Amino acid sequence: MKTAAEWSDELDALRFSVPGHGASCAMHRLAFKALLRQEPQKAACLAFFADHTQAFLKAAAAKIARLALPPDRSLHLNSRDIRRAMTSDDAHGPARACLILDRS
Repeated sequence: MKTAAEWSDELDALRFSVPGHGASCAMHRLAFKALLRQEPQKAACLAFFADHTQAFLKAAAAKIARLALPPDRSLHLNSRDIRRAMTSDDAHGPARACLILDRS
């Protein structure tokens, strides 16, 4: 099943529906900046979603579960949510978000 995304000029964000949840999920254009490593344009954001749809769905499902969002509650994703979904290995638990080095 292909998940469709659309661009909301009003929000300046990509929007898509989360299957089984009923509400919309959005990711602001500027949140794509960390993922694309350039000033994001609408077409590039939509293309990134098309290439990584499963990561967006996984990130949305994780956020819904973590925050116990009811089915009618919309949600927003950020670049960390997507990066976490793209790098997590379910067999080994969630990926580390950052590494803290000892400066002593």
